[in-house]
Amino acid sequence: MASSANGGVLGELEQNDNKTLTTSTSDVIPTIARLSRCQRFSFRSTTPGTLDDGDGDLRICCLATATRPLELSAFHCSEAVEKVLRDTIVSGKTVDLSAYGIIFACVGRITILYKGRPRDGQPLAIDTQGAPYFSAPNLLTSFATRFITETVANMDNVLPIKSTVSAHPLGDTQGSSTSDTLRDETTLQSKQMARMAKASADCVGEAHGGFASDGSDISGFSHMHDSGTGGTISLGNFPLFPQYCPENDLTKCKFTKSQRHIPRQSYNASPGYFDITLADGIRGEATVAAHTALYRFTFPPNTTSNGTISNPVITIDLNDLAGTRTGIAAISIEETGTIFGNGTFRPSFGTGQYTLHFCADFKGADILHAAVWERGIPINNETAKTFAAYVAGGAYTMFDLSQTAGEVLVRVGLSFMNTSQACQNARSEIPTFDFSTVRRSSEEAWRKKLGAISIISGGVSKDLEIIFWSGFYRTMLSPQDYTNENPLWNSSEPYFDSFYCIWDSFRSQHPFLTLVDPVVQSRMVRALIDIYKHEGKLPDCRMSLCKGLTQGGSNADVVLADAFIKKLGGGIDWDLAYEAVMSDAEDEPQMWDYVGRGGLESWKTLGYIPVHNMNTGSSGLQTRSVSRTVEFAYNDFCIAEMAAKLEHVDDSTKYFQRSSNWRNLFKADQKSFINGTDTGFTGFLQPRLQNGSFTFQDPVRCSPLLDPDSCYLDGGGGEFYEGSSWLYTFFAPHDMASLITALGGPTTFTSRLDFLHESGLLYMGDEQAFLTVFLYHYAGRPGLSAKRAHNYIPSQFNNTDMGIPGNDDSGAMGSFVALTMMGVFPNPGQDVYLILPPFFEEVRVANSETGKVAVIKNLGFDGSGVGAYKNIYVQEARRDGKAWTKNWIGHDFFRNGGVLELVLGENESDWGTREEDLPPSLSTRN
Repeated sequence: MASSANGGVLGELEQNDNKTLTTSTSDVIPTIARLSRCQRFSFRSTTPGTLDDGDGDLRICCLATATRPLELSAFHCSEAVEKVLRDTIVSGKTVDLSAYGIIFACVGRITILYKGRPRDGQPLAIDTQGAPYFSAPNLLTSFATRFITETVANMDNVLPIKSTVSAHPLGDTQGSSTSDTLRDETTLQSKQMARMAKASADCVGEAHGGFASDGSDISGFSHMHDSGTGGTISLGNFPLFPQYCPENDLTKCKFTKSQRHIPRQSYNASPGYFDITLADGIRGEATVAAHTALYRFTFPPNTTSNGTISNPVITIDLNDLAGTRTGIAAISIEETGTIFGNGTFRPSFGTGQYTLHFCADFKGADILHAAVWERGIPINNETAKTFAAYVAGGAYTMFDLSQTAGEVLVRVGLSFMNTSQACQNARSEIPTFDFSTVRRSSEEAWRKKLGAISIISGGVSKDLEIIFWSGFYRTMLSPQDYTNENPLWNSSEPYFDSFYCIWDSFRSQHPFLTLVDPVVQSRMVRALIDIYKHEGKLPDCRMSLCKGLTQGGSNADVVLADAFIKKLGGGIDWDLAYEAVMSDAEDEPQMWDYVGRGGLESWKTLGYIPVHNMNTGSSGLQTRSVSRTVEFAYNDFCIAEMAAKLEHVDDSTKYFQRSSNWRNLFKADQKSFINGTDTGFTGFLQPRLQNGSFTFQDPVRCSPLLDPDSCYLDGGGGEFYEGSSWLYTFFAPHDMASLITALGGPTTFTSRLDFLHESGLLYMGDEQAFLTVFLYHYAGRPGLSAKRAHNYIPSQFNNTDMGIPGNDDSGAMGSFVALTMMGVFPNPGQDVYLILPPFFEEVRVANSETGKVAVIKNLGFDGSGVGAYKNIYVQEARRDGKAWTKNWIGHDFFRNGGVLELVLGENESDWGTREEDLPPSLSTRN
C-alpha cells in the first residue's frame, strides 16, 4: 500500500459513509483515540503494484474507558515477520527489525484486521493482547512493513526483543475474526475468564469438577461447576442425559442419577470445548457463553427389536451432583418445547441455601413428546409440576431424527434471579444455536486471557509447557463472575462468587491474577468489599451466594492488602476496604465459623488464642488455636501496612505490634521425634492454655508421617489446621529475619528447611507448603529455592492423571505451578516477588491496566535435551541493563514494564546472598 500525499502509511482511507480520511502515522494514535468502538475503513492502493490484489478493508477496534488512557505498547513478532522486516530502512538508517516487534496498542484492547485478498488469499491479523499471529510472511509487503517501520520511528521507548514463535495452548489465531459487536471493556474482560456457565459431562467417580480422567461411568451433562474443590461436590445442577430408551418404551428410560450410569469411550477437552462419546455411541459436545451452555448431541442410528427406528430421549433432572436439593423445585414445559424450572440447593462447604433457575430449549429435530417424570416414572400427560423436597423429578423430551443427521442441540440458560432472566440470558447470548460460532467465541475469549503471558520455551519438553499452560488455565476458572446475578442485594458493584476458599487462594492465586489480569482482580476486590458492605463481614470462603466455612484467619485481609500495596486500579474504595479489615481485627461476630475471627478478646489481651478458649461471648469451633494465632498475626501485619500508607499512624503501630504475636506460641525448648528418633531440631510452635502454660501437640502430627487426616474442621481437629507444627513453625512471612534467628540462624534454618522437604514431613497438596519452597531466599540461599522448585516440578506437578497433589483447590495448585515456572513467587500481602530462573528461556507478562510488558530472560539457559536444567542458579542479574543484586523484585516491575536478565550457571553463586539483598522483614525495616 502506498503512502498518502503527506507520507502517511494508511494512505487514503474511505469510511463506510464514503468520506475519505487521509492520515499520516503521526495521526494514527489520535485517530484511534476517537474510536470508542469498531470502525471499518476501505482503502485502495494509490501506487500500482504495492498490493497484489488492489483494494481491501481495514477495521480498527479500540475499547478504552475514561480511566484507561491510550498508550503505546510493545510486543514481539513471529519468526515469519522477522524474515520480512530484516534490514528495513527506518529514519534513514538500516535497522535489523528481528530485534524489534513494535506496533501501537490500546491499553484496553485494539485489534487491526486486514481483510484484503492478497495473493495467497489469507488475512493479516495483528492482536496486541499477546503475541501477534501472521498467516504468511508476504502479507507484510508494503502495508505492514511501512506501517510498522514508521511506528518504530515515532516511538521513544523501543525495547529490543528476540523474535520467535511464542507457545500458546490454543495455537495461533489464523482464520479467526473479530466480533462485530464489542462490549464495554470491563464487561468483556470479566466474562472471558470466570464464566458462570461451565459445561461438561459428569462422572460418578471424582466428580467435584464434573468430569475426571478416572475412567468412571458418566451420569449426565451439567452446566455449572466449581473446579478443583474439596468438601461436598458443588453445583452440577439440572443435568441432561441423552439416551435411547429400549423399545422406545418411556418406562424403561433412565431418569434418576442412580439409573444414569453409562461407560465412557473417547473424550477430548480444551478451553471452551468438551467432547465425549459414550459407550452407546451417543456423542456429547459442550461449549458455553457467559450464562448459557450449548450442547450438541449426535445420536447414531438405532432400531428396536422389530426394526422400528428408535427415537432418542433427553432427560432433565431437578437435582445437583451431590443431591443437595431442598425445599420446593418446579418445572414447566411450553408448547414450543422450551423447558424452564428451578430448584433450591445447599452449598458444598458452608451454610444456607440458594435457588437456581434454568431455561432449556432444543433445535435440530422435531419433538415427538415432552412431559414430566417423577420418582423415575414418566407422567406422560403432565407438562408442569412442583416437587417437594427430596422427591426425584424432572422432564423428558423425545425426538424424531428421521429427517435429520442425528443431531440435537440443547441450549440451557441459567440465572440466580428468575426463570425469565435464564431464558433471556440464553436467547441473547446464543441467539442462533450456532455451535461452531459459540465454540470459536469461547476459544477466542480464552486465547485473549491466556495471551497475557507469552513464552520462549527454549526447547523444554512439551510436558513442561503443558504443565504451565494447564496451571494458568485452571487458575482462571474461579472466582466466578456473577455480576447481575445476585438476588441478595442491589448494587452497582461487581459480584464474584466461588471464593472457594480464600484460605487456599490468597497465597498464590490472587497474586497471580494481579499479574496476568489486574482488571478482573480489581473487580474481585471490589466484590469482596461490597460483600462486607451488605453482609457486615468479609468472607473467607463463599460459594453459591452462601457463606462458607472459615478455616483459619481473616485472609480476605491479605487479598485486600495485596491489591492495595501493589496499587491495583479500577475504582476500589480503599476507605471502605480499610473499614472492612478493621472490622475483622476488632469485631468478633456472634458465630465465627463462617466469617471473621473468633477469640478476639484473648487475642487482644493474651496475645494468642488459647486452647479451649473461654474468654469469648460468641460461638464457633474451638480448635486450631495455633494455626489461627499465626494467621491472625499475619492478617494484622497486612492491616498495619494499609494503615501506614493511609496515614492511620496509631493503627499501624498497634497492628505491627500485634503481628509479632506468633512469638507467644513459640516454645524454644520443644524437641521433635520421629519414630522415637530425635530430629535434632529444637523450637516449635505449641498450644498454650489460658493461664499461660504450654500444652503439647506432637510437632509431627498432621504431617504425612503421623495422623495426616486428624486436623480438619471437627471437634478432634487439634490445634493446627491441615498441617503440622513442623510446617506452621515456618509461617512468619512478614518477619522471616526474626524467625530465622529464633530457629538458630541462617545455617541451622537452611538445614531445618531441608529436613522439612526431604524427610516426608511435607505434603505439597496443602497450600501452606507453597512458600516454604522459597524461604531459602530469606536465609541468603536463593539457589536452593530454585533447586527445590525443580524437584517438585515435575515430581509432584506433572502431565499425568496424578499430576496434582490432592485437588486443585480452585486454581491454588495451578497458580503455584504457573508462578514457579515464571520465575517469580509472591509473598502475598507484600510487595515482594522472590526471583528464581524461569523454567523457560523467556517469559513476557503484559499488564492490561498499564499496557506495559515485563520480560524475564534466562541467559545461559539449558532446558532441553539430556542433562537439561543444570544451569538453574543465578550468577548475576540485570534490570533494564543495570546490575540487580536483590533476590526479590517489586510489583512496579510488572506495572511499569522492563527487562530482567538472569545469567545462569551450574553452581550457586553469591548473587542475592548479602544481607542487604534479602527480602524485607518487619524487624529489619529502617
